[in-house]
Amino acid sequence: MSELSTTSPAYVSGFAEMSFAKREYEFLKEIGLGPRNSGCYVNGGWQGNGPVVSSVNPADNKPIAEVSEASIQDYEEGMEACADATKTWMQIPAPKRGEIVRQIGDALRTKLHHLGRLVSLEMGKILAEGIGEVQEIIDMCDFAVGLSRQLNGSVIPSERPNHMMLEMWNPLGIVGVITAFNFPCAVLGWNACIALVCGNSVVWKGAPTTPLITIAMTKIIAGVFEKNNLPGAIFTAFCGGAEIGQAIAKDPRVPLVSFTGSSKVGLMVQQTVNQRYGKCLLELSGNNAIIVMDDADIELAVRSVLFAAVGTAGQRCTTCRRLLLHESVYEKVLDRLCDVYKQVKVGNPLEKGTLLGPLHTPVSRENFVKGIEKLKSQGGKIICGGGIVESDGNFVQPTIVEISSSAEVVKEELFAPVLHVMKFQTLKEAIEINNSVPQGLSSSIFTRRPEIIFKWIGPQGSDCGIVNVNIPTNGAEIGGAFGGEKATGGGREAGSDSWKQYMRRSTCTINYGSELPLAQGINFG
Repeated sequence: MSELSTTSPAYVSGFAEMSFAKREYEFLKEIGLGPRNSGCYVNGGWQGNGPVVSSVNPADNKPIAEVSEASIQDYEEGMEACADATKTWMQIPAPKRGEIVRQIGDALRTKLHHLGRLVSLEMGKILAEGIGEVQEIIDMCDFAVGLSRQLNGSVIPSERPNHMMLEMWNPLGIVGVITAFNFPCAVLGWNACIALVCGNSVVWKGAPTTPLITIAMTKIIAGVFEKNNLPGAIFTAFCGGAEIGQAIAKDPRVPLVSFTGSSKVGLMVQQTVNQRYGKCLLELSGNNAIIVMDDADIELAVRSVLFAAVGTAGQRCTTCRRLLLHESVYEKVLDRLCDVYKQVKVGNPLEKGTLLGPLHTPVSRENFVKGIEKLKSQGGKIICGGGIVESDGNFVQPTIVEISSSAEVVKEELFAPVLHVMKFQTLKEAIEINNSVPQGLSSSIFTRRPEIIFKWIGPQGSDCGIVNVNIPTNGAEIGGAFGGEKATGGGREAGSDSWKQYMRRSTCTINYGSELPLAQGINFG
């Protein structure tokens, strides 16, 4: 749920109005937000009959604005309208659907900096990353426009005379998208842009703690559909908690559910969807490693590790959590890394020069403290950081911990800027350590030797879905398929041929002759 104040509702409401009146919050009016907001876009209109919650600024833990969340009745009303709208949308030619997505991209461009600022304010990532997240959706719109003219099937040679075999791709219907707080709108873009050009309607449940981003994004998208006289229910959105997420997972009207979150919750979503024979796209936990070989460019590696481990306050699924250093460069890399960590500015994510904003919630900060204690109890040695920053916000120190690769705690994902450093002797050992954790999202190696590079990206190399060389584990481009293996869930979103997961493939055999030859030469009377 969103962070709820423990004070009286009247006090919170008044405080939210006072907060919203702040000069630094004036930009929120430019993206359609007020001190009180309806959190459901249903059948082309705004409503919200569920609990009233406060969106909270993680930099000071004070309310920004109030949101009325969805009730189950809101959900049912929205889904009924969405199902009807889908019948219209899927019959529009794909290039025409691409034109609508192009207009969505243009509409987002006009509000890029306002939306990016909101991401930074409500989620806590620094402003450059907030703007970059919105830009990622714009890039996905551009990608999807081109894709709308390339949803190609195949013509397959038939073994039978006067027969033709084809592959046809058709829309699934409704795609459910459940997103997480750390990328409160980019993951929507990965899914919605592709789903829409493929002819699907979209039902979005945004993260409970970032409802303002959900509302602001939806208002822009809804404006495009309205301008084109299309049913608003083609894009339906709900602010809400687990109840709405569970409703989507159980709903047979939603043939595909994309879920981003923890491996634990993702497994429950998958089991629920599988019970009704639906399909899942899972983007779950990561436990990503960077390997630094003895021939690596040390400065390049250090800069990459800094961004990968400290960016978004360690709250990316692609954050580097394990740093594997060859014994010959171990001390050199560690010393250099400690030097740059000491220069990291921790503070208000909207201020220029800040590299490390707050963790998203007070619970996140508590988990950081517990995680550090657990690391120490399993032999971890704090090299740098390790403490919280005393303030009204959820700030912690960027932390480096020396620890054995065999420690059980290393196999867990601590969603904070905590880097586990360990030593290795051979490439074989480094790859084994990389692959030894349950998760399999992202990985990277720093080396200049071709034989190591091709071993790393080959069948006996990294077992992750993202296998990089001489770049960080995070900051993926949209042109490639994004996702991971094992406990990361196996889903692929964004680029490459990920679009195929949003469509239904039919193999069609057409007999245009007057005979009935059977396959495999069967003679049936």
